[in-house]
Amino acid sequence: MVTPATRAALQARLDAPAREPQFFEPETYALLQAVAARLIPQSDRAQPIDIVGGIDERLTEGKADGWRYDAMPPDREAYRLGLGGINQAAEALFQQPFVGLPEAQQDAVLEAVAAGTAPGANWQQLPIARFFEEMLAELTENYYAHPLAQEEIGYVGMADVPGWPHIQPGQLEAREPEEVK
Repeated sequence: MVTPATRAALQARLDAPAREPQFFEPETYALLQAVAARLIPQSDRAQPIDIVGGIDERLTEGKADGWRYDAMPPDREAYRLGLGGINQAAEALFQQPFVGLPEAQQDAVLEAVAAGTAPGANWQQLPIARFFEEMLAELTENYYAHPLAQEEIGYVGMADVPGWPHIQPGQLEAREPEEVK
């Protein structure tokens, strides 16, 4: 059982329409979608979960997740540099933008980025490994925040009712079983 607020949040994620980019230029949005499709494939879904729209929305609103590595620029700049760096690496390795590459070559570019060995001038301004870590984490968070992805793994952790009024060590709620000795 979930609270009305949790139910509304989950329903909004289920009902969310396809999002038009606001922060990213359409080409950059398509690049991030292509990257997301390689990192979190959803080929088994008739309608993939939109995990890129949440990043675009967060950056449009100027929100952050509350922390960042001190070597990283602010998120908006990090995504601009990092996605540009992915395209620079694709051009250097395969003489084409990332979105124009076959999947195997896209994977090779992303493997180089993840390993910190991808070529590109942008990586002189942005810690490549940190960017990849942050991007992958945010894509993963957006994916598993969606109710369909939660259902896919059998997650039922949104059961947030009736709460936990007893906060003393060693106390149990009436609904909790006694410890078996």
